Amino acid sequence: MRGLSTDVAGSLSETLRLAAVHERLVFLCSFQKEESVILDELLEIAPQTRVVTIDTGVLFAETLATWRAFEERFGVRIEVQEALGTPPWTGPEHCCGTHKVAALERALEGADAWITGLRREQGPTRANTELVEVDERRGQIAKYNPLALWTERDLWQRIHERGLPYHPLHDEGYSSIGCAPCTQPGGGREGRWAGTDKSECGLHV
Repeated sequence: MRGLSTDVAGSLSETLRLAAVHERLVFLCSFQKEESVILDELLEIAPQTRVVTIDTGVLFAETLATWRAFEERFGVRIEVQEALGTPPWTGPEHCCGTHKVAALERALEGADAWITGLRREQGPTRANTELVEVDERRGQIAKYNPLALWTERDLWQRIHERGLPYHPLHDEGYSSIGCAPCTQPGGGREGRWAGTDKSECGLHV
């Protein structure tokens, strides 16, 4: 199997090095394949990074198991911001808007930059993702997307080359994984909020 191209592999490392200049750096982690590839390099390059996840209270059991696997493999303590409504789950029109966005805002309090796993290949709403952006919605802080140029094939090649842990639902046809009530198998982001016009939860809009 051919190795990753220099441009693709280098885009991850170089973007993380750019992000490492920030003392108050946050990495938003949802325990998908993208986050596994990023964490494999991130903490060595930028050990000051706070790794944060948003817990909606309705995550897959497999997500919780992957969470533990990430902490064990990468030696990281993952901070939690809860996005629980009343009742705990009230449908994607609520949970994937107000509650999740509020949790992200709390995670980014005091931060001067954050890192995501966004990739252009994931769908039309992400097709113009840049490696480095300015998050105008959150006080002009820097937003780094080190996998913007990576393809699905690139990710799996890296995961298998390095024996990285990954979410088991990826092997069952789930390309993108969110909350259990709203996620079905599908390519790209087709399995997220299936049957609705929704394609983003609000965190990256």
